[in-house]
Amino acid sequence: MDLINFKVGHKTISLKILDILLTERYDGNLTSLPNKNPSFLGIKDYMGTPTPIFDMGIILNDQSSFEIIKNLTHLLKEREQDHIAWLSALEQSILSGAAFTKAKDPHQCEFGRWYYSFKTDNEDLKALLSRFEEPHTRLHALADTLLNMCDKGDKEGAMKLLEKERVTTYVKLIRLFESAREQIDLDHKPIIVFTTLDGRTPHVGLLVDQVEDNVRCDESEVKSLHELTNVGFDIDPQTKRMMKGLIKRGEKHSVIIDPSAIFRPEHLSEYEPEETESYGLF
Repeated sequence: MDLINFKVGHKTISLKILDILLTERYDGNLTSLPNKNPSFLGIKDYMGTPTPIFDMGIILNDQSSFEIIKNLTHLLKEREQDHIAWLSALEQSILSGAAFTKAKDPHQCEFGRWYYSFKTDNEDLKALLSRFEEPHTRLHALADTLLNMCDKGDKEGAMKLLEKERVTTYVKLIRLFESAREQIDLDHKPIIVFTTLDGRTPHVGLLVDQVEDNVRCDESEVKSLHELTNVGFDIDPQTKRMMKGLIKRGEKHSVIIDPSAIFRPEHLSEYEPEETESYGLF
């Protein structure tokens, strides 16, 4: 059995090659229709056939990958602002002698608590995040260094060192925050997988994060559905209809998806494509 794996958040799904017509970049150019299914994004014309598109992130993870990406970039922006405020507070403590109450331990600030627990399988993002530790740790170490200098009466020396670190360590950290957000946005290039039941016409489109790889496996390698709950999957009825088994190779799991189990919205059969200036026939 020949399969292609696709990434959806931290999960991997597998589709039989014969169930796939093609994949294309998702640009958000769908026509929306009234529907109570949160995973149903809308329809897209595929060679004259209006095809329903479903968000696999919502189906498998209860959250769209777009929301996950938006939340992550927002978190990094907030943590950047935290460190802007942190340095400003340290400067005020030096100048006024007021107590410095922000975290001195890089593991205890909001970013540090997130940073040392965050996991990702995105190698580019992982490499970029690894560069945070040196300037982040160095910046936090400044608090004790500069405040000790002030306690010894060397406020002028403390301010000179602060200015030096502001244009080196601090700037480096801020640029890393910016780069991390850019990297996250750059890496998110979702695609629509158009599936088929007859090898010719589209059945449904599945929105996924990316193509991962292809794999050939025997039927004996596929675990049955009743075994899935033993490996960390919480299955709702809608998802269970789609999931035909689990492939486990080492520590890697891939869920086999049957597109024929995803039903087209009933009203779609009555839908008449309309000409739109932006996208043509939809």
